[in-house]
Amino acid sequence: MRIHIATDHAGLDLSHHLIRHLRGLGHEVIDHGPTSYDSLDDYPAFCINAAAAVVADRNAGIEALGVVFGGSGNGEQMAANKVTGARAALVWNLSTAKVAREHNDANVISIGAREHTIEEATGFIDAFIAEPFSDEERHARRIAQLGEYETTGDIAGKEIVH
Repeated sequence: MRIHIATDHAGLDLSHHLIRHLRGLGHEVIDHGPTSYDSLDDYPAFCINAAAAVVADRNAGIEALGVVFGGSGNGEQMAANKVTGARAALVWNLSTAKVAREHNDANVISIGAREHTIEEATGFIDAFIAEPFSDEERHARRIAQLGEYETTGDIAGKEIVH
């Protein structure tokens, strides 16, 4: 599987570890930065680029997921979710990592690098990658509604207040 990763200075050590770990498991890893430490760097472009690459790969039929992380993971998730077609989930334990894929078909995971050990974060990512989407109708229906709103600003048959 192709894994796109991005971070900021807060997650650089985790990034280096994950690249080695994921490649060791046979994944193709694309690093969207940063490549060196800069305490004043900004995460949005890194995370947006990673999420956009995930969406482009998946649209091209390439099996791909994304991993974004920073101090808390919150801003990185927000940045990734600005990309049309990205579904980034902030995870903080194994359960949320698995449910993000199983119920929400998340294609990007976001983690707070300052909130977890490298071992914990690695476990979340491994669980996320391993968990398939359930394909249950109720989950697929909800994901379709998110996509519909994302592209049209409305959800047919639902009251959306503008």
